[in-house]
Amino acid sequence: MSIIYVMIPLALVLVGVAVWALVWAIRSGQFDELESHGWTPVLDDDERPHPETPADQERPHSGQGAGADGGEGSG
Repeated sequence: MSIIYVMIPLALVLVGVAVWALVWAIRSGQFDELESHGWTPVLDDDERPHPETPADQERPHSGQGAGADGGEGSG
């Protein structure tokens, strides 16, 4: 029965922290626009160029091999 003297104040403190966090989130604008932030990870990859590795820059792309004279290949 003595555990209830610990659990009730602990529960009230946790509720107070949760209410404070909710009020902080509302005041700081976390809930202003809900739709655009959900699309950010999806659209972010399309906007950034893919980095090329140094190995890709040194060798020609497949199907585009250059001949010994540097031309497009033997006809």
